[in-house]
Amino acid sequence: MNLRELVNPSVLTQPVYEPGRPIEDVARELGLDPNGIIKLASNENPLGASPKAIEAMKAALEDCELYPDGGCVALRDALAAHHGVDAAQLVVGNGSNELLELLGHVFLRPGDEAVMGAPAFIVYKLVTLLFGATPVEVPLVDHVHDLAAMERAITERTRIVFLACPNNPTGTLNPAEEVRAWIERLPQHVVVVLDEAYAEYLDPVPDWTDLLTGDRAVVVLRTFSKIYGLAGLRVGYALTSLEMASMLQRVRQPFNVNTIGQVGAMAALADEAWVARCREANRAGGEQLMAGLAAAGLEYVPSAANFLLVKVGDGARCYTELQRAGVIVRPLGPYQLPEWVRVTIGTEEQNARLLEALRQTARSS
Repeated sequence: MNLRELVNPSVLTQPVYEPGRPIEDVARELGLDPNGIIKLASNENPLGASPKAIEAMKAALEDCELYPDGGCVALRDALAAHHGVDAAQLVVGNGSNELLELLGHVFLRPGDEAVMGAPAFIVYKLVTLLFGATPVEVPLVDHVHDLAAMERAITERTRIVFLACPNNPTGTLNPAEEVRAWIERLPQHVVVVLDEAYAEYLDPVPDWTDLLTGDRAVVVLRTFSKIYGLAGLRVGYALTSLEMASMLQRVRQPFNVNTIGQVGAMAALADEAWVARCREANRAGGEQLMAGLAAAGLEYVPSAANFLLVKVGDGARCYTELQRAGVIVRPLGPYQLPEWVRVTIGTEEQNARLLEALRQTARSS
């Protein structure tokens, strides 16, 4: 049997997402103590989840023999109150990645196009290709989305435009007033997806709820994986119009978000003091890293998120050398940025260790 003759041909050319390496893999490969390795590759919250969320999740384990709330009713109610919208305008997913796939199920077919920045979160491209549509990548200018060029790239075949605010992997942010004016200019047949995975690191946090009335097809994506520290549980959500939400719910799998994730997300959402603490720690950590990088003569891109893009010359070599020093970062060859690495803003101690490892790597090159 030749399995390749049986599969959907597009599967054979579908790119595969490359996540940041787990600590255990690096420790095993290099013979290092996992307790001595720091991971600054995947933009996780170095302070972790709210203690209140952890306690709530521990309590929820007592009922893990039961199926989760299939509609995420309690979580959607909490999110509705948080954002001041109708609970029916919310769709909860297995991370915001699943919501990107749901958008593909609803809107993308062979022959369609999706417009996105380059580089931007690579899953936009992967989802577009998965449904046989064509990704139209618009180069960033000075690491920032070129909104005018993205607008010009739209054709009658365009179904979705993806805009990450802040963008991953550059950490840059288009001003809210420019984004709002841009959305108003876009043709009605285009679905605008605002991916705000890092929005809670901004002050103030953006509010697009006035655009979710249904007059325009706008979807705002958020996640509990970043500032809320629940990346391991995979909980994301979409804010959108009532009609758009109902379409996404039609293609959502039942029980797509587990009970522990739902409970943890509700408790994390309610702990506003913890979020404020994490936001402040990220601000201070970013300043520490930027000062250290400047002192080391390393170019970086100022970031509105919880990571920095750092120019190191040979990103793959730097990535390998840093791993030997017990520091995991993200090489950006898949994003066509071979001279750069992306580093998560960590704790003060982690940042100091990263900076020293970068200085050592620079001296050995």
